[in-house]
Amino acid sequence: MKKTQTMKNLTLLLLLLLLLTCHLSPVLSWKKDEFRNCNQTPFCKRARARNPGSTSLTAQDAAISDGELTAKLVLKRIEQQETTPDQIKPLLLTLSAYQDGILRLRIDELDPPRKRFEVPDVVLPEFEGKKLWLQRLSTETIDGDAAPSSVVFLSDGYEAVLRHDPFEVYVREKRGNRVISVNSNGLFDFEQLREKGEGEDWEERFRGHTDKRPYGPQSISFDVSFYGADHVYGIPERASSFALKPTRGPGVEESEPYRLFNLDVFEYIHDSPFGLYGSIPFMISHGKARGTSGFFWLNAAEMQIDVLGNGWDAEAGIALPSSQSRIDTFWMSEAGIVDAFFFVGPGPKDVARQYASVTGTPAMPQLFAVAYHQCRWNYRDEEDVEQVDSKFDEHDIPYDVLWLDIEHTDGKRYFTWDRMLFPHPEEMQRKLAAKGRHMVTIVDPHIKRDDSYFLHREATEKGYYVKDANGNDYDGWCWPGSSSYLDMLRPEVRSWWATKFSTENYVGSTPSLYIWNDMNEPSVFNGPEVTMPRDAVHRGDAEHREVHNAYGYYFHMATADGLVQRGDGKDRPFVLSRAVFAGSQRHGAIWTGDNTAEWDHLRVSVPMILTLGLTGISFSGADVGGFFGNPEPELLVRWYQLGAYYPFFRGHAHHDTKRREPWLFGEKNTQRMREAIHTRYMLLPYFYTLFREANTSGVPVARPLWMEFPSEEATFTNDEALMIGSSLLVQGIYTEHAKHTSVYLPGKESWYDVKTGAAYKGGKTHKLDVNEEGIPAFQRAGTIIPRKDRFRRSSTQMVNDPYTLVIALNSSQAAEGELYVDDGKSFEFQQGSYIHRRFVFADGKLTSLNLAPGQTQFSSECVIERIILQGLSTGQKSALIEPANQKAEIEQGPLLLHSRQGPTVLTIRKPNVRIADDWVIKIF
Repeated sequence: MKKTQTMKNLTLLLLLLLLLTCHLSPVLSWKKDEFRNCNQTPFCKRARARNPGSTSLTAQDAAISDGELTAKLVLKRIEQQETTPDQIKPLLLTLSAYQDGILRLRIDELDPPRKRFEVPDVVLPEFEGKKLWLQRLSTETIDGDAAPSSVVFLSDGYEAVLRHDPFEVYVREKRGNRVISVNSNGLFDFEQLREKGEGEDWEERFRGHTDKRPYGPQSISFDVSFYGADHVYGIPERASSFALKPTRGPGVEESEPYRLFNLDVFEYIHDSPFGLYGSIPFMISHGKARGTSGFFWLNAAEMQIDVLGNGWDAEAGIALPSSQSRIDTFWMSEAGIVDAFFFVGPGPKDVARQYASVTGTPAMPQLFAVAYHQCRWNYRDEEDVEQVDSKFDEHDIPYDVLWLDIEHTDGKRYFTWDRMLFPHPEEMQRKLAAKGRHMVTIVDPHIKRDDSYFLHREATEKGYYVKDANGNDYDGWCWPGSSSYLDMLRPEVRSWWATKFSTENYVGSTPSLYIWNDMNEPSVFNGPEVTMPRDAVHRGDAEHREVHNAYGYYFHMATADGLVQRGDGKDRPFVLSRAVFAGSQRHGAIWTGDNTAEWDHLRVSVPMILTLGLTGISFSGADVGGFFGNPEPELLVRWYQLGAYYPFFRGHAHHDTKRREPWLFGEKNTQRMREAIHTRYMLLPYFYTLFREANTSGVPVARPLWMEFPSEEATFTNDEALMIGSSLLVQGIYTEHAKHTSVYLPGKESWYDVKTGAAYKGGKTHKLDVNEEGIPAFQRAGTIIPRKDRFRRSSTQMVNDPYTLVIALNSSQAAEGELYVDDGKSFEFQQGSYIHRRFVFADGKLTSLNLAPGQTQFSSECVIERIILQGLSTGQKSALIEPANQKAEIEQGPLLLHSRQGPTVLTIRKPNVRIADDWVIKIF
């Protein structure tokens, strides 16, 4: 018996070594045959084979019930009812209207043999309070239909239409133009749950794995059309262009649909529709003719989405409204229900706010989290940590957070420390905290199956693990070897998990330690497609296929809640997650996963971050330098120069790579990376103000150019540049040895180079000379940006430093901007404890206005020590500060405080007005 067990252990060890070798080897690239394509995915293959007009449903019995429009969807043809009686049960359709022009469409089975899964805890509880109580419906005969359609009020300018036969749902403007529609092309299909017929084989097999599929086919598919659209965007996560390219239609090469299925994709490739670590089934359309609209399907099962090129339906014979251009899309999901939201816009920021009202705005981060993070797999031990920390100081490079990957643990047991390498973790963290710095450790969802491990023992005793198809604790392989996975769909499991982050339970942790959730797709090395089997069971009543894309979301949620509890509700959490779902923005930051040190990956980081921001995830970034591989110094420098503008700014690297801290590439390159990091710290007040804007409105920090210039067609496919807020435009350099680059500057006003102060005209493309000292970055005329120009070791040490205001005047000699300040760490801002100022320059005077409601409990003695004036057209020499009635001189001063030979600009030196006060500075 002992010999047999030994052989079994050796076999398992060899299997693990093989899996880890395949997973880690940097010379192996992504093998697409390890993952299913549409033809290997039965629900996708069936749906894609359907022809336009194949829907055989009609809406009947439409009525207003409890403030909603309800109807039944039934088959049209009686003869079909006689041949397939078990597949034609009526479906229940519900249309609900909400404030701000949001329509919700729900379609589910009336009496299924098993309740279909509905995703909990994503839609905000308060969203239901915004529901409009529909009083009546009107009827209208559309396009000569045999039966009238039902029309209900949505908002002042919009109404929703339920077309009965042919079945269709759409939103239109009251003047008649359509905005979004479902089933206009007749592709709706809903596979109803049923009893298994004799001889039927519901099992699916892929690469040696069998999915038992005990409930059989249950997929849903339908077409969605966006009217007046030039392009569609969204549905992350993928490494491809920002504007979604067609996947079907004339002239489209054979293409897979865009796949939404959270996967640990080893060394992912760029320019592919293949899904990565996250799935947000939210698509946004934008066009010059109509503006912006959005469509969100709340569904956590695997989804495949086609963008259909012009003429895809040429043979269909379906006549759609010809007066409006449109983009058709086709949505397919393996399971769940239809729970879809239509957002009417009409502007880009309107859609961002509408989506945020459903799924939540991004959490307000602590100030330190907005600064620079230094990470590696792995910093070896306490001595390594101390040396890296001291080298940052030696080279005058600020940073705020040092990260530890999986090797810091005792045998991959999370919430533990390898006491040989990290014998004094509390002291290590306290040393960092003394400099205003923090530490992040990794906590992954796979729990080592070791009876001596307290976490596994407790989870087993409580029955907290996901079950396999046979009802046993699911056992998969990940970093620790044999592992089980917590059933985070259950609130009691999340609550239990949250308690593990207290300093009493997480021995060796301190209040300055924060958390990184990796591998939470969940990644399972020996599972089908490196993930959990679809027939695993959550909560006793939900299959993993129904839950999969939201698993990491629940894990992220529980971890963030744990850090809130640790601080008695007074400390904002910081948790980085790799897996993404709708609502993840409420719980922390996201990064784009295991990228590679290649120019193409630097290039694709911009559309990836723009797409995440557009779909709610504002706090995101890509690993600076690339996770895999060894970047050449020029690439690393370029990545720092662009990464300094990512909302989440972290350098990270694989353990097989050479060390790449910023001081290891020669003094010139060290200086360039130092300057890039200094740029981020200088702009921290601006970034923090933008994070507050995102927290209140859902409008992202990093924005596509068309979000600020929605009518400029030249911006619609531009994903080499990005707007940081409304005031900064940044474009990376994506080729080595570049001497020139072309940058399109939108709008009619000028743009000012942030390093030279040189003015460039808007509305045209500029060919610029470039060197290795920086990348193109411009401040928009008509804006005011707050900065902090003194450099410290960390953001914490900058708190009391004075501010600089950079005013870029437009052609009307006007500009405005904002500054938001709070304590940088607590939740007291939610009770009004903050400073929020609007600065307005007009008619030759700068005015500071209070935007904070009521009396604030937060105060600051910080002052403004410099005011830079760019574009001032007259020769004024003095300034009068009121109400203090003090004079200040206008003189030439450096645009950048630490630039020895940099350009000079008109500067009001030491006005010393407090940021918390009302004041006016008159120029004369």
